[in-house]
Amino acid sequence: MSIATQLQSIRSGFSSTFWIANALELFERLAFYGSKAVLTVYLANKVGLVNEAGTLAGLFSGVIYSLPILAGVLVDKYGFKKTLTACFGIFAVGYFLIGFAGLEWGQQIIALVGKKVYMIAVLMLTAIGGSLIKPCIVGTVAKTSKPEVRSLGFAIYYTLVNIGGAIGPVLALSVRSNLGIEYVLMMSSLTTSFLLFGTLAFFKEPEDDEPIDNKRTFGKVFSDMTLVFKDIKFILFLVIFSGFWIMFWQIFYSFPFYVTEVLKFEDFELLETVDAFCIIFLTVPMTALVKKWQPITAMSMGFFIASLSWIIIGAFGTVWAAILGVAVYAIGEATQAPRFYEYVSSLAPKEQVGTYMGFAFLPVAIGSFAAGPIADWLRTSYLKTNPAMMWYILAMIGGASTVLMLLYNYFLVKKESDQPTVNN
Repeated sequence: MSIATQLQSIRSGFSSTFWIANALELFERLAFYGSKAVLTVYLANKVGLVNEAGTLAGLFSGVIYSLPILAGVLVDKYGFKKTLTACFGIFAVGYFLIGFAGLEWGQQIIALVGKKVYMIAVLMLTAIGGSLIKPCIVGTVAKTSKPEVRSLGFAIYYTLVNIGGAIGPVLALSVRSNLGIEYVLMMSSLTTSFLLFGTLAFFKEPEDDEPIDNKRTFGKVFSDMTLVFKDIKFILFLVIFSGFWIMFWQIFYSFPFYVTEVLKFEDFELLETVDAFCIIFLTVPMTALVKKWQPITAMSMGFFIASLSWIIIGAFGTVWAAILGVAVYAIGEATQAPRFYEYVSSLAPKEQVGTYMGFAFLPVAIGSFAAGPIADWLRTSYLKTNPAMMWYILAMIGGASTVLMLLYNYFLVKKESDQPTVNN
């Protein structure tokens, strides 16, 4: 098949709504990761919630990544366009209210409500809106891609997510440097406002060929959750895997304070983008390199490499070591990420693969909920006295997760597969 024929196949394989949805996702990720890059620093240094900054940021991301299972019901009930419109509307209001806490003319209102209560309320509002984005965009990609190019469609989606994750913090740096850190949140609010109007003007509802009986309801979701939580082996795997995300979220929760206060490098957002830029270039070659490995082997190696990254940061204590450390973490992430979803699907009974895959984001949420308080503890205990210890403790968390993954493989995977089959 010629290159021209292949290109024509790609063009005809996706509807216009596919490209519109991916464009919306790109700019939404710019807004999300731009605000995420500065959120803990903003909460601690601008709003004044020094001791709770990591916990609040962890709560924010944890809710965003734990609610999509329920949010999918709204997509089925109200459709993609209405749900996406609600998402961007809530996002626009939420980002504005978060940034409002850093404006001088908003201080009387904030003081009346109380800083902590106010921030919890507006962060939860924003997170609820954010939880709607995943089922909307992923579902649209699936419905607007022909079967023969669907895997390419998801590759395009994943690439744009990482491009947004890489560029967002860079834009946040420019806004913070020129206007102030609170205006990064205002930038995110303005961006999602434009996305709201873009959705209303250009997004077309994908054709729905799903039978009514297969559509999700809250009752069905809760029954599926009960079913999944009874699978102890699966839940144990997800909990162990959350150790990887406890490490990941430190790039946003602990790392900015270390970079600015210990390394004296003010442009911390640039260092936060190293992971996303590396993932863009490393995912394909690392996937090819480990494609013959067993999924558990690839995931365990990814855990081990990611754990080493923090030792590099702690041992050398320089900006270049910090850059190298985050790059090494990205290598670990690229090693395990493609095999994670493969393994989750292999754990699921054949008739329940969709249900189990719906829980694939649960480790991200668990990791964020746990990473926030851990970040606050590391920062308040060691940042000023022994900053290297922050990263050594994080490496120990990664090392413990690696060991638990290996033990899980030995006792629950290998031994189970070694059991003789009984023929009735």
